[in-house]
Amino acid sequence: MPNKNSELVRKGYNKIAEKYNKQRKIYQSKPLLLKFLKYIPKNAKVLDLGCGTGISVAKFLDGKDCKVTGIDFSDGMLELARKNVPKAKFIKMDITKMKFKKNSFDGTVSFYAIIHIPRIYHENIYKKLHRMLKKNGIFLVNASGTCTWEETSKDYLGVPMYWSFYSPKITLNMIKNAGFEILWSKVLKLGNEKQFWVLAQNKK
Repeated sequence: MPNKNSELVRKGYNKIAEKYNKQRKIYQSKPLLLKFLKYIPKNAKVLDLGCGTGISVAKFLDGKDCKVTGIDFSDGMLELARKNVPKAKFIKMDITKMKFKKNSFDGTVSFYAIIHIPRIYHENIYKKLHRMLKKNGIFLVNASGTCTWEETSKDYLGVPMYWSFYSPKITLNMIKNAGFEILWSKVLKLGNEKQFWVLAQNKK
C-alpha cells in the first residue's frame, strides 16, 4: 500500500509539473553541478534521483556529455523531462523502491527530492546507492534543511506538499555509515530556501 505522504507528493507534482518546470530556473544548480563534475570521469553514467522535469540538472549534465538516467514517480514530471532532455533516459520509479545492478553508475545526484521522502526511508536509500555506485562514485544531494523536521503544507505552488528530513548531523552520519566519505557539506540558501548539501564519495 502506498505511503499516504508519498502519494501526496506524487499527486501534487503531477498537478504542478508545468508551473514547477518554469520556476526551477531560479535555482542556482550550476555551481553545485560543476563541483560534482570535477570528481566524475568523462562520459560518466549518472543517476538523477527525483529528476522532475529535467530542468536544470539532467539537462546540464547531458550537455556535459554525461549519460543520464533519471527516475521519478510523477508522470507529469517525466513527460516534460523527456521533452526537455530527449537524449537522457527517464524511468518511472519510486526512489524508495529503486532497483539497479551493483556498480551501475559513476555518480548520483538528487536535487529537491529526498527531502520529500519520509525520513524513515533515508538510511536505506543511502545504502542502496552504496551498492549501485561504482567504487569512488560520487553522490551529490540536498539531504535536509537546518534541523530535523517534518511538515505537510496546504499550499506549495497551489497544491498540498510534504517534507521530511533529519538534521545535518544525523544525515551526515547516515551517509557515512552507508559507506561514503564526505568530501564537502554546507547549508546553502538557494531560491530563498536553506538546504543542507552533501558531496560524498563511495568507498568499497
